[in-house]
Amino acid sequence: MFKVDDSSQSSTASPSEETLLQLERRAVRKLDCAILPIMTMFYLLSFLDRANIGNARIAGLQADLGLTDHQYQICVTVLFVPYIFAELPANLLLRRIGPKFLMPALLTAWGIMVTLQGLVTSYAGLVVCRAFLGLVEGPMFPGIVLYLSGFYTRAELSLRVAVFFSSASVREFVDPPTRPGPSYVLQLSGAFSGLLSAAIMNMDGIGGKAGWSWIFILEGIFSALVGIAGFFLTPSTPHEVLGLSEAEKDILVRRLEIDRPSVSPNDHFSFLEVLKSLRSPHVIMVFIMFYMLGTTLYGLGLFLPSLVNQLGFSATKTQLLSVGPFAAGFFVTLISAYFSDRYNARALPTALISSMAVAGFALYLKAENKYVAYGAMFLAVPGVYAAAPVISAWMANNSEPYYRRATSIAVGFIATNSGGITSTWLFPRNEGPNFTKATILNLVFSSLILVGALINGIFLSYQNKNKLRRRVQLLGPYAELKETGSSKAWMELGDRHPDFMYTI
Repeated sequence: MFKVDDSSQSSTASPSEETLLQLERRAVRKLDCAILPIMTMFYLLSFLDRANIGNARIAGLQADLGLTDHQYQICVTVLFVPYIFAELPANLLLRRIGPKFLMPALLTAWGIMVTLQGLVTSYAGLVVCRAFLGLVEGPMFPGIVLYLSGFYTRAELSLRVAVFFSSASVREFVDPPTRPGPSYVLQLSGAFSGLLSAAIMNMDGIGGKAGWSWIFILEGIFSALVGIAGFFLTPSTPHEVLGLSEAEKDILVRRLEIDRPSVSPNDHFSFLEVLKSLRSPHVIMVFIMFYMLGTTLYGLGLFLPSLVNQLGFSATKTQLLSVGPFAAGFFVTLISAYFSDRYNARALPTALISSMAVAGFALYLKAENKYVAYGAMFLAVPGVYAAAPVISAWMANNSEPYYRRATSIAVGFIATNSGGITSTWLFPRNEGPNFTKATILNLVFSSLILVGALINGIFLSYQNKNKLRRRVQLLGPYAELKETGSSKAWMELGDRHPDFMYTI
């Protein structure tokens, strides 16, 4: 396998090998510039368009439509039912339809749905718009992870997930959380949302529309326009990436085939592949870890400003103090993902990151003054958020061929979003500021993620050794097929192939 960041190889490589290494590094850099900004924008807009209902509420949405608090909460949460159910089907359809068509189409469609929210005049109309918005937004995050896994080697994926994850991770300290959605977006989308909404609210009355209507209309139109541009900017394969020479495209494809021989699109969809994913022990373990991570991650993203406020800080100080833990999370996420990729390790980084969360929640639980409790968040938030890209990459790394991987990634995010819904019930205001029950649950979940990562790592290490011991037995049925045997073995065995080493 080619090593993009392995400088030690270049010092001993022959001139031709040195040239290939330089060509690969240049190709990967161009690849980063070509697709990461696009995926980051898609990801950012998905949360911007979901978050703006909070800004619209401040601008008078709830009062103008005559919504009760309960009705408003239904409008917020109804989005996530179709959101969750859309993730798996969309991932399974991604290659058949093509990323260059499906992903921009989803963005364009949800831009239209957001725009329509600005035209609603009743509670029922808003509920319908929110439900359809969830249907087209749900596939985006798992789709991006699956998409990137078709461009980068397994040892490069965690950092790339962390880049778009963290670039869009700038939300909750700007706007108070108003939804039970994935709070991976912490700051940047919130900054845009808050600034844009503040400006757009000044359009109140123009065209007979309220300021909150214009928030939806203008932000929705912008998303739809970006979606239309995405049809021309989103490559489906390395061969379609703009700015790459033919040699660079060939070397990108070649290294993917070395890293993941089943990457060639010779497999066809079958429900058997879905079932093989769902009954894989390592997928089940990571699924459970994802659910627990989603519960803790969403809980912090949704309620951390409220936690800070209930510690006794003023509203203004709360907004400012909420910056620190999320800023720490931003840097820890990138650093941990970098080292996770550099050493091609997932179990140990996940365990180490989760140990920070364990320490943070334990410290918060025992804190006797607000400053210690606040300081604990500098451990809890990075310890939760930094685990997400590493675990996401881990799920994508260890499932093959394509449809098995698509299923595994999707069910992982289904678990995460289900955990997010769970988290919305954990922080009733009357249990503040200690929130003892929620803190204990988060502490237990973080501890179980740590233990689960180590158990999964041990299991995968055993499986790697076991596959090598059973190599002849596993490949025996394909030995007589000669030329087609190798390809058929990779397609049918997938990640159970003895030459496929699980990432530990």
